[in-house]
Amino acid sequence: MKALRWLLLAVVLLIVALLAWWWFGGGHAPTPRSASKVSAATLADPQRIAQGRYLAIVGDCAGCHTAQGGAPLAGGRVIVTPFGDIPAPNITPDRETGLGDWSFEDFWQALHVGKGRHGELLYPAFPYTSYTHVSRDDALAMFAWLQSLPPVHQPDGQSSLAFPYSVRNSLKAWRALYFREGGFTPDPARSAEWNRGAYLVQGLGHCNECHAARDSLGGTPADVHLTGGQIPVQNWYAPDLGTRRHGGLEGWSAQDIVALLKTGQSAKGAAFGPMAAVVSGSTQHMSDADLHAIASYLQSLPPRAAAAEQPVLFDAKVLTEQGGKVYTQHCAECHGKRGEGVVGVYPPLDGNSSVTEPSGINATRMVLLGGFAPATTANPRPYSMPPFAQQLSDQEVAAVVTYLRRSWSNQASIVRAEQVRASRHTPVD
Repeated sequence: MKALRWLLLAVVLLIVALLAWWWFGGGHAPTPRSASKVSAATLADPQRIAQGRYLAIVGDCAGCHTAQGGAPLAGGRVIVTPFGDIPAPNITPDRETGLGDWSFEDFWQALHVGKGRHGELLYPAFPYTSYTHVSRDDALAMFAWLQSLPPVHQPDGQSSLAFPYSVRNSLKAWRALYFREGGFTPDPARSAEWNRGAYLVQGLGHCNECHAARDSLGGTPADVHLTGGQIPVQNWYAPDLGTRRHGGLEGWSAQDIVALLKTGQSAKGAAFGPMAAVVSGSTQHMSDADLHAIASYLQSLPPRAAAAEQPVLFDAKVLTEQGGKVYTQHCAECHGKRGEGVVGVYPPLDGNSSVTEPSGINATRMVLLGGFAPATTANPRPYSMPPFAQQLSDQEVAAVVTYLRRSWSNQASIVRAEQVRASRHTPVD
């Protein structure tokens, strides 16, 4: 009996030792790399560099890797997550603080596998879960462009992640759940345009990183592709990009999608919040062919069932009636009596997926804090939404948002005063 206890203790100690070895860096198999090296002439090719610049815009690299008022792509912007803050690194070709000593294989490993130059696991604030679909040729073009930039000496900041997230090897469990190294495989049954759109949306565009719900571990399960979700910390809801009724792209034409991505405005809605920054820094600069390809892919997504109809309660009727009065007084002059808006000036509210998204937080934030559409080459002086936080009470905001969500063709849930109260002091982006 005593020998059995000693045997069990030895087994337990062995398991603990193996777990510690795994947790703190053991069992880390090196990622296979190509033995071939990229020549200096390949990296200096002007056509490849120009292609890389365009692809970096498509991927909106500057959106994370450029701090406000800082040198382009020199890092410093802090990515705020529910698990702590992560500063984006310097990706200029500075030899000490940037990518100057990186080889293309180092860069490819980061983009495709989510591992740093020395094999360390990268935090998924860097969306390698999407970038793993980027082709090797496109990655090479991006690397060539980055290496052509002026180097900026700027050391990376320190992350402030709480334990156990501060231990990089804890990412092994996360990666086992949410990351699959891969690539993009064209669908031979689809057109070249559709395949191009799928490649951009799934890869460099990394649309799913915002337009899908995340669980408590910050992962996106495979079955929620582009189904919409609340963006952690930022508290905006990224709408469903499928054709689900009362919240998706139902009724959007290809031209509506292209117009929104090119100008920030369309006959179906306007870009505000985080999407305004994406339009400003990325999609407005994309080619018309690529924007139409994205539209082709999004319009092909299978339709999803509409959200369950909410029972019409007494307070919903009261809120809607009260909200109608607020709307007539403060909103109808711009957005129209029937929520039709003015094309290119004031976005429509009827059939607007940002109004009818499941949480109601987008419309609530817009009424409270106002909204700012992106200034684009095609629309350099857009109209913006003024804030009403100082004019309307929580109850009045809840009423008018409920009115928007339940009027005309909209059929979304009500918003209550306590929900408004929680959003009233949300920082403006």
